[in-house]
Amino acid sequence: MTRLAGKTALITGAARGIGLAFAKAYVAEGARVVIGDIDKNRAQIAAEEIGASARAVYMDVTDQSSIDAAVDGTIKAFGQVDILINNAAIFSAAPIAEITRADYVRIFDINVSGCLFTLQAVAKHMIARGIKGRIINLASQAGRRGEPLVAVYCASKAAVISLTQSAGLNLIEHGINVNAIAPGVVDGEHWDEVDAFFAKYEGKALGQKKREVGASVPFGRMATPDDLTGMALFLASDEAAYIVAQTYNVDGGNWMS
Repeated sequence: MTRLAGKTALITGAARGIGLAFAKAYVAEGARVVIGDIDKNRAQIAAEEIGASARAVYMDVTDQSSIDAAVDGTIKAFGQVDILINNAAIFSAAPIAEITRADYVRIFDINVSGCLFTLQAVAKHMIARGIKGRIINLASQAGRRGEPLVAVYCASKAAVISLTQSAGLNLIEHGINVNAIAPGVVDGEHWDEVDAFFAKYEGKALGQKKREVGASVPFGRMATPDDLTGMALFLASDEAAYIVAQTYNVDGGNWMS
């Protein structure tokens, strides 16, 4: 028996990487998924690859009207929203002396405000319909500690962990479980950008930081998006009904808390 049969999930930033892996895993467990992404063409390709149980919607999490339209589109496609995964996020790095206000605003607008106001829009829908839903936020091991060159990103993911706690305590009154996943280092095309930041600021050759980071993971390698799907499925399932306001590390042993 599939664990998510009859459920509908909206997943932000799901046209590639971790979000796309979640979408595929959810459909395999009986769910219908809506891939929300600012890259509508790529989201459409992903939905077509998955099949009839997937749809694509344009979604800019910095724009409330876009968030609302994506939630409405999910309801029109599949009737309601039972599960939200707040996956959309961006990364940046710089020494403290070189952080710009514009970069700070951009990161917090997507990683924190986008998470909060998408969560709010979906929670309003769930409360209005009496849906005992699941909301899963993507935090990071970076939210558990500071890093010399990653102050703003670390702070944004720490905010996601805190937001998960507050929203979880508030929304469980309505039967809505809010929890989060904190991945470690996850391989994928985004790591080309991350690696380039460290090459610039640490004087490393391209690819060197990625090799070093992968070798430092106690498990012995970087994660793949598929390594995170088990936790995403668990937190969306009835098995996690008594879990509230928690953030789970899925990081190969990189961080213990």
